[in-house]
Amino acid sequence: MFRRILIANRGEIALRIIRACRELNVETVCVFSEEDRGAEYLELADRAICVGGPAPRDSYLKSDRLIAAAEVCGADAIHPGYGFLAENAQFAEKCRACNIEFIGPSVDAMKLLGDKANARALAKRIKVPTVPGSDGILEDDNETLRIADRVGFPVIIKASAGGGGRGMRIVHDKVDLLAAIKQAKQEADGAFNSRDVYIERYIDRPRHVEVQVIADTHGKVVHLFERDCTLQRRHQKLVEESPSPAIDARTRTDLCACAVKICKAAKYFSAGTVEFLVDAKKRYYFIEVNTRIQVEHPVTEMTTGLDLIKSQIRVAAGEKLDFDQKAVKPRGHAIECRVNAEDPEEKFRPCAGVIEKFRPPGGLGVRVDTYGHDGCRISPRYDSLLAKVIVHQPTRPEAIRCMQRCLNEFIIEPVKTTLPLLRRMMAHPDFVEATIDTGFVERTF
Repeated sequence: MFRRILIANRGEIALRIIRACRELNVETVCVFSEEDRGAEYLELADRAICVGGPAPRDSYLKSDRLIAAAEVCGADAIHPGYGFLAENAQFAEKCRACNIEFIGPSVDAMKLLGDKANARALAKRIKVPTVPGSDGILEDDNETLRIADRVGFPVIIKASAGGGGRGMRIVHDKVDLLAAIKQAKQEADGAFNSRDVYIERYIDRPRHVEVQVIADTHGKVVHLFERDCTLQRRHQKLVEESPSPAIDARTRTDLCACAVKICKAAKYFSAGTVEFLVDAKKRYYFIEVNTRIQVEHPVTEMTTGLDLIKSQIRVAAGEKLDFDQKAVKPRGHAIECRVNAEDPEEKFRPCAGVIEKFRPPGGLGVRVDTYGHDGCRISPRYDSLLAKVIVHQPTRPEAIRCMQRCLNEFIIEPVKTTLPLLRRMMAHPDFVEATIDTGFVERTF
């Protein structure tokens, strides 16, 4: 096991990693920017090191400073959390070149699966269903038009190195295609420093279902069943639940088997998530792999009783998984709501400021992952995620009622948050009856 881990992230995920390390008896060093100086969660780390200015490009995205901080404090591993450099293969390669373990997959697996076009090609090669589209990145305009004609409109443009909905465009006819590709490339370049994009047929009104996987360096790959992430806005997930209320046992078995197949083909280790779209006829299509821990990992932890952050760390230290597939027995139903410091009434405008009153919910089967507290300052420079409310109950109806109660209890003042919208979503009959799709939020709210 590692002696000391540097946490190359901030906010609630940094706090989550600190707590896991404490229970593993591993020391923690948390980096911070000048903007985050004085943040309360930093006090729980064994040490905190400033790595630069307020902007992410001057601090949390400065790989050389992060590695220097790890060397100065004697850390033998770096945990990247999610976002920032978590899926950056070059950063992982630099860490390992400096004899600092990167808590994540191998560089080869990150390059293969972290690039959506490459991951799609791998899935096709091993006979995992994919959405009809281009075989690789788009380079020639005439070829692009021919591919779109073959695939059929509407199509969706995706950034090969993308995530979080950035670099995505839905196009309904040929007239707008080339202009939309140009816009997608510009956005992808700014967000991921890569202009590579590809296209797929746009699946109308699908559900978004993903499979959580954990694999060790000794060849064992175990799936931890699925999460349903259909409730989203502009490809950003708002609510996640497990098990999915919209797939049958056969589809669940097939999805999980495909996820394991992809990870084995890529020789993947660490935590990862294999994502699929499921259409109205229960046909499923692979779309991408997230080669990191995800925001919604607590949903799986609640239904399986497994600590994914601890498992990630143990795998990175070379330990074998101490459970196999037969040992994973999901129970009950879990739902997670993401509470963002945004104003839904003002087109989800990010809301910075100081929280004067912060009262999270509690009770049996309730978990709140957050860095928020009375007097907490919300910065305009970083992602607006403030808290995650996770509930776990024996059945889905009970989980929904528990979440409704929690959202009504949760008080955050005076900063605007998505709590009012989440309350409306949890009470909407389409959500309660599980008849939603990925366009539900835009159409309804």
